[in-house]
Amino acid sequence: MKNRIKSLASEYAPDLISCRRHLHSHPELSFQEYETAKFIQQKLDEYGIAYRAGVAGTGIVALIEGKNPSSKVIALRGDIDALPIEEANNVPYKSQHHGVMHACGHDVHTTVALGAARILQQVRDEFEGTVKILFQPGEEKHPGGASLMIQDGALENPKPQAILGLHVLPALETGLLGFHAGKYMASADEIYITVKSKGGHAAAPHLTADTILIASNLVVSLQQIISRNNDPFSPSVLSICAFNGGFTTNVIPSEVKLMGTFRAMDETWRFKAHELIRKQATELVHAMGAEIDIDILVGYPTLYNNETVTATARKLAEEYMGAENVGDTEMRMGAEDFAFYSQVIPACFFRLGTGNKAKGITAGVHTPLFDVDERSLEIGAGTMAWLATQFK
Repeated sequence: MKNRIKSLASEYAPDLISCRRHLHSHPELSFQEYETAKFIQQKLDEYGIAYRAGVAGTGIVALIEGKNPSSKVIALRGDIDALPIEEANNVPYKSQHHGVMHACGHDVHTTVALGAARILQQVRDEFEGTVKILFQPGEEKHPGGASLMIQDGALENPKPQAILGLHVLPALETGLLGFHAGKYMASADEIYITVKSKGGHAAAPHLTADTILIASNLVVSLQQIISRNNDPFSPSVLSICAFNGGFTTNVIPSEVKLMGTFRAMDETWRFKAHELIRKQATELVHAMGAEIDIDILVGYPTLYNNETVTATARKLAEEYMGAENVGDTEMRMGAEDFAFYSQVIPACFFRLGTGNKAKGITAGVHTPLFDVDERSLEIGAGTMAWLATQFK
């Protein structure tokens, strides 16, 4: 089976590159992936694969049944949306959509999922069970397409016993894979604060509450939420990333707006911290004579890689790629909406090396110069197909 999958992945490699370049040239923003969804459906039709479209809007769920379809069900996920970034690469497949770019590698994820689907369809008489492939919209935008896919029944009828997903990693050379069991990626919540007073003349601060001073104190004070309340062995980050207020040199503004993000690796601490942020911010602002509006937008949860599923996936990856090409990746404070799946069924989210220092392919994700070594497409598609067929 392994040699059969490798042979098919190699045979399909040129089409995988063509597919990825088409997707890269025609990126679409979160929940607007209408043409992308049509392209995926055209490919699935071409491969003879059954699917349900219109899941969570532009999502698609494909189903490939092997022998004894009810004996096991494994899900694979590929996200399909792009980012609001203007591409700076000078390549033939450069984005044709102004201000939109596949800068996080979702064109690769979609292509890999399509490639795996095509391979699985060809070997369906040689593996046990069913493989469900989720082409998911809106990974990059709240509330996360994964949560909406779940709500729309993507994990039901049939229900997978495990779900696997991968993500490009430009820091990892092409040909390598990375795994991490347990807590892997952080939750991500958005913080919006407005400090308000009547405002006034800069020469008479005693006649108003100084919103700039109060907001400045608040930015510093909020860091104590992490340093004095969180278990130091549990990673957590609170960053205020926007401070907007005032318009001239001699007016104390009537309001100052702050925006930031809160990250955690523990769900219990996550929501305790929300309470502490609200309490500390409100009490400090009131004590200094101003009013406050505070909103914490609950985002993606912690991504948890089930230890058993991850150990199995890693062992199978070593069989397919060679143990020397499979390693560990570190815990990351970035967030991923694949975490929603990991909270409801056993999951493994791993890294696909896409970098090539010799060719200068080193730019990070979410940057205008991001690109990948396209040899990673064959590796990703083959690996995902192998994992799906061999998972017990």
